[in-house]
Amino acid sequence: MATPKSKTITKKEVVATNMSAKLYTVDGVEAGVVELPEGIFNVNCSERLLAQYVRVYLANQRQGTHKTKKRGEVNASTRKIYKQKGTGRARHGAKSAPTFVGGGVAFGVEPQSYTLRLSKKQRQKALYTSLSLKRKEDMVMILKNTDTLKGKTKEMNEMLSKCGVTMKTKALFVFGNKENEAPFILGLRNITHVRSTDCHLLNAYEVLNARKLLFTQEGLNEFITFRGFAK
Repeated sequence: MATPKSKTITKKEVVATNMSAKLYTVDGVEAGVVELPEGIFNVNCSERLLAQYVRVYLANQRQGTHKTKKRGEVNASTRKIYKQKGTGRARHGAKSAPTFVGGGVAFGVEPQSYTLRLSKKQRQKALYTSLSLKRKEDMVMILKNTDTLKGKTKEMNEMLSKCGVTMKTKALFVFGNKENEAPFILGLRNITHVRSTDCHLLNAYEVLNARKLLFTQEGLNEFITFRGFAK
């Protein structure tokens, strides 16, 4: 009986199975690695769940306040616009009819709710799956010493450039709750291709919509603790 051949592990597979992310300073200098919990960053991908999550998320962003006026709601005279017979024209009773310019809309849209729901476990699985995808693509970076940044837009652009985030790269900056009023968070507001969010509010859609994911060291530790994976 022939023995099965051993599987050759490629470099890409080695990176994908390595449960860590690179740690950088704000000057773009590599300062080591940070171990990541497998329960968050090594979850099997479910494309169907991610597609369902995106659909639900985008549907829930709709306000549903669209409204058109019917013929009874249009502010127009109610008098008969011309006599019933003898004109050779079709009979009409009011200027608010849908056939006239400025009249009501027939079968127009009405306010409605587009709210869809996913269970808590589905939302959690979608978030962990999206984070696992970013980790496997080596698009997760951890930044240290962010408290030294003064928050100037020029300074923040230089820091992002050193981290490989260009004007064409959509990035998501995740910070801790204690860093909510930090100067560097204010500096990120003027940069259009970078979004920032509190680690407690992180969701799968924002992760998938970004090319690179940047955690502050404080934000990553707080996120892991908040999700119940702290050692």
